[in-house]
Amino acid sequence: MAFAPLLPIGGVAGWSLLQRIEEQQRQTFAKSPEITRATTHFEVAINTAVTAEDLVNDRRLLQVALGAFGLEDELDKRAFIQKVLESDPLDSKSFANRLVDPRYGEMANAFGYGSVLGPRVADVGFAGEITSAYKERQFEVAVGDADSDLRLALNARRELAKHAATAEASGRDGSAWFEALGDRPLRSVIEKAYGLPTAFGQIDLDQQRDTLRTKTRELFGDESIAVFSDPENVETMIRRFLARSAAEQGASGYVRGQGAITLLQAGAAGFASLVQSRFG
Repeated sequence: MAFAPLLPIGGVAGWSLLQRIEEQQRQTFAKSPEITRATTHFEVAINTAVTAEDLVNDRRLLQVALGAFGLEDELDKRAFIQKVLESDPLDSKSFANRLVDPRYGEMANAFGYGSVLGPRVADVGFAGEITSAYKERQFEVAVGDADSDLRLALNARRELAKHAATAEASGRDGSAWFEALGDRPLRSVIEKAYGLPTAFGQIDLDQQRDTLRTKTRELFGDESIAVFSDPENVETMIRRFLARSAAEQGASGYVRGQGAITLLQAGAAGFASLVQSRFG
């Protein structure tokens, strides 16, 4: 990707700098030729993709569709993505909803190919909704090219708020915690922010959730993931993550952010068997 954000430093200082220049950097990124070409094509042509097969057969459309949900690495898995898109978003047993990574279900729901109401591709505002999400996610990819820990931080800022909103809306805090545990990039941020050992992921899933609740209560006074509806609490988590990550990298001699990008590319795949054993 041609765009390169101005990030001369990493860690907490780099995060502070990124926040100060983020809006201007996002605007510059959105105007870059590569992004402009991709989003313009999507906005012009998406209403012609009346079936999921139409969408997956147009590589340029599919690139934006997947990128809007952080699934750009799935671009060559057309048959798999078509099956995801054709899933009924309201059926908890549909293909997309049975996958551990919630982004697939979110994409199926957004496009609506498997919905009784039909696809949303011609709805007013739909194309803008998807291209806006695409720009946001792809900006994070560009940041990750400079510092993958900062990409994880941007991802955590969005996803913590999303899981908090889900918990508040549904009243199902336990489920929201399990979804966060299944989100591998977010999970890595939470674990490091809370100073949890590598072996934490090997214990019983209920114990993992209870541990996170305990740590959250100790730090924020409440065990619910809904505490992250407060941006200050999200900021605290991110800064703890970045500080601990920088300390570990300094001690080991790693390049800052090295290896974190793998988590974002892999998604929740490595966590699938554990979550599926919990939910059947």
